[in-house]
Amino acid sequence: MATTSSIQLKTDVPGPRSSEILERKERVIARPLSIYLPLVIDEGRGAILTDVDGNSFIDFTGGIGCLAVGHSHPRIVEAAQEQAARFTHTDFTIVPYENYVELAERLCEAVPISGEVRAGFFNSGAEAVENAIKFARSYTKRPAVIGFDGGFHGRTMMALSLTSKTHPYKAGLGPFAPEVYRVSFPDPYRGPDDATALAELERAFKTRVAAEEVAAIVMEPVQGESGFITPSREFVQAVRRIADEHGIVLVIDEVQTGFGRTGRMFAIEHFGIEPDLMTVAKSVAAGFPLSGVIGRAEIMDAPGDSAIGGTYVGNPVCIAAALAVLDVIDEEGLVERAAELGEAIRSRMDAWTDRFDFVGDVRGLGAMLAIDIVRDQASKAPDAERATAIVDAASARGLLLLKAGLHGNCIRVLVPLVITDEQLDEALGAWEEALAASGSSTSGDAEAATA
Repeated sequence: MATTSSIQLKTDVPGPRSSEILERKERVIARPLSIYLPLVIDEGRGAILTDVDGNSFIDFTGGIGCLAVGHSHPRIVEAAQEQAARFTHTDFTIVPYENYVELAERLCEAVPISGEVRAGFFNSGAEAVENAIKFARSYTKRPAVIGFDGGFHGRTMMALSLTSKTHPYKAGLGPFAPEVYRVSFPDPYRGPDDATALAELERAFKTRVAAEEVAAIVMEPVQGESGFITPSREFVQAVRRIADEHGIVLVIDEVQTGFGRTGRMFAIEHFGIEPDLMTVAKSVAAGFPLSGVIGRAEIMDAPGDSAIGGTYVGNPVCIAAALAVLDVIDEEGLVERAAELGEAIRSRMDAWTDRFDFVGDVRGLGAMLAIDIVRDQASKAPDAERATAIVDAASARGLLLLKAGLHGNCIRVLVPLVITDEQLDEALGAWEEALAASGSSTSGDAEAATA
């Protein structure tokens, strides 16, 4: 029996209604808020997004990694609606509420940190990073922070100072926060290797900032915006050792990697170390604005009374959604599902490296995977123009893809983990068609094209 296609294209993309709304957008929305995909959403369900023109797409962008449990999961919708009907806001530190405490209990139990653990909740990933540094500075009584080239930690002042990519994030927006230093991050595809990156970190204590002045090292276990650069287990363990040697707080940024995305609840579990602090956001509440810092009690308790907080942080509706997210992840086996999805997607991607000479690398963990688009595999020269063409060709075929990378040449997977096998196969077929439409430099495809 023939299966029904999830992709349904009834108009050109963008359709007339999307085009009309986007024209209105140009007249009233600040221009820096540019649009990546030229369509306007009407409804989302699971891994499917339907626009205002009635076109249905398979969504591999996942709200930039916010939708591990998919669009509008009924359990999350029900939880948010029920909480909104009871009360929507007090500020937890003024009039507290139980679900804040319950979420803290559950996350303190879930994170891979032994001993006594505490949590605090905020609005965005950037806010979580900002507050993690406040905790670390209060605990160590030190000013400096070390991050890594290629890292992305948000767009507020301290987070943006740590963020590595200049365009479009930093250019023209300085000066940035002082006492922020960056060192190289290992890249198994283009370099540097582990030894070089570790030597630079050690040398930084002699040439850039004294180790006894460093409060925190902030690191993504998989670099998201840089194109899913994945360090080795040995490198991460060495950073843990260096932090311990110098009394530095190790902050692991799980904003994009957490909540099952990599085939573990948290990506740092792949590396065999314990962080001191972890930042979480994005999929924690299925797109509701919620973030958190979870970590060792002695660090989390270090700031003075009322030194941490904010009017909207830990909103009860968002927390209700987060509690439902944890239930869905557990009940639907989404951590295990991410590992299964990752195997299926990586298998197809590995085949693409054989078929297309411009697919230079496949990398990531679990379902958090990316391909690196290059001019050719021998040179490894980034090809952002071709990556854009592939994304455009995919959207025209009903698949929404998201680019990444310092050079804008990577295409990443942040698909909802609730996607069905049939939808996944359909999506990867559309992606492969988009790759083929962009042209190929392999001899076999060239011969086929001229046959």
